[in-house]
Amino acid sequence: MDAKLPPYLHRQDGQLMFEQVPLSSLAREHGTPLFVYSRAAMLDALSAYQRGLAGRPHLICYAMKANANLAVIETLVRAGCGLDIVSGGELERALAAGCEPAKIIFSGVGKTRAEMRRALEAGIGCFNVESEAELDVLDAVACDMGVRAPVSIRVNPNVDAKTHPYISTGLKGNKFGIAHERVVDTYRHAAACRGLSVAGIDCHIGSQITDPGPYLDAMDRVLDLVEAIEAAGVPIRHVDFGGGLGIDYADDAPPAADHLWQLLLARMDARGHGHRKIFIEPGRSLVGNAGVCLTEVLYLKPGEHKNFLIVDAAMNDLPRPAMYEAYHRIVPLQPSPAEPRTWDVVGPVCESGDWLGRDRDLAVQPGDLLAVLSAGAYCMSMASNYNTRGRAAEVLVDGDRTRLIRQRESVADQLRLERGLS
Repeated sequence: MDAKLPPYLHRQDGQLMFEQVPLSSLAREHGTPLFVYSRAAMLDALSAYQRGLAGRPHLICYAMKANANLAVIETLVRAGCGLDIVSGGELERALAAGCEPAKIIFSGVGKTRAEMRRALEAGIGCFNVESEAELDVLDAVACDMGVRAPVSIRVNPNVDAKTHPYISTGLKGNKFGIAHERVVDTYRHAAACRGLSVAGIDCHIGSQITDPGPYLDAMDRVLDLVEAIEAAGVPIRHVDFGGGLGIDYADDAPPAADHLWQLLLARMDARGHGHRKIFIEPGRSLVGNAGVCLTEVLYLKPGEHKNFLIVDAAMNDLPRPAMYEAYHRIVPLQPSPAEPRTWDVVGPVCESGDWLGRDRDLAVQPGDLLAVLSAGAYCMSMASNYNTRGRAAEVLVDGDRTRLIRQRESVADQLRLERGLS
C-alpha cells in the first residue's frame, strides 16, 4: 500500500500507526485537520547529529522556525539542544521552553532595536549579524545598555545549494549575509566597536539540501575567510555552518546527518581547523519527518480532465505545496473498499493554489481519513487563518501515550483581539 514510510510510521493490521498509536483513533478523538508528532522520531533525528559531532566542541541549536510548538521545543532542549531564533517572539518561546539563554543564537536580517535590547537583557549566546547597518545598530544598543553584544557575522559565500530558489540563501542574489569580498573589512569594523565582542563566523546556504557538495564548497570558503580574518588580527572562536539538511519528501536522498558531519569534519581537520568549536542550526531535518497532518475526505469530484478529491485540510494548514510546489506523500489511514483512481487532492480554501497533492493514485470515499506525510516542518509554523479557518490542533505521541500540545483554534480565538465599530 505504501511505497515508503518515514521512521516510526508503520502498518498494523492495515491501520497506519505512529509509534504505538493508531492515527485513526487520534483523528476520531481530536478531529481533523490534525497535526501529530512523534517524540521518538525527533530524538532519533537529533541523535544522528550528536553522533556525528561526538568528541568535538559543538553546540546544536534547533532552528525553531521549522516548528515552534512549545512541546516540540522542550523535547529538543531537554535532549541538549540550544535554539536558533529569528524574532523577539521566538526568543520568548525559547525562554518559556527552558532554554539556557547562553545557548540561544539570534539570526535574521531585520532585528529591531527592541528585539536586540530584550536579547541582551536575557543574555543570549550570540547574534548572527546580517549587514553592516545591523552591526552598527547593535553596537549602539549595546553601548547604551553598558554591555557588549557577542556577534558572529553571517557570510554570503555565493554557493548554490541546488534547492528551490525561495529557500536558497547563500547566493549573491539572496538577501542574506554579507558579501564574501566585504567580510574581512566588516570584521575589522566589528572588532573596533565598543559595544561588540566578536565570537565567530556564520554561514547558511539554504534549506532542503540533499547533496553534500554545496556544504563542502561553503566550508572551504568560510575557512578561507577565517584564515584571512585572523590574519587581520581578529580571533574567531566558533564556526557556525547553519543548517539546511534536507529530508525525504519524494524519494529524495539526503546524506545521513552523522555521515555528512564525518565529511565536513574531515575537511576541517585536513585544513587545520579541527580544534574550533562548531555551531549548527538544523530545523527541518529534526522535525520534518516526525510529523503528519491528518485530514478527512469530504467530497469526490470527478471531471473530464481532472478528478478532485476535496479534503478538510487546506493551504492555510499546509502552505508548502502552494508556496513551493512542494511534494508530500499522501496515504490512507486504513484500507477502503473504493476503487483506485488518480486524484488531485485539494482543500476548501477559495484559491486555485489550494492543493496538497497532484495526480495521486488513491482508493478513497467520503469520510475516509488520509495522512499527509513529512509535515512536521514549515506547516503549522507557517499556518494562517485565511478564510477565517482556525489553525489545527497538535498532538505529541510518545510510545503508546499521547498528549494534546495545542488546542484547535476557534473563531472566538481569532476574533478576540479585533474590535468592531460599535
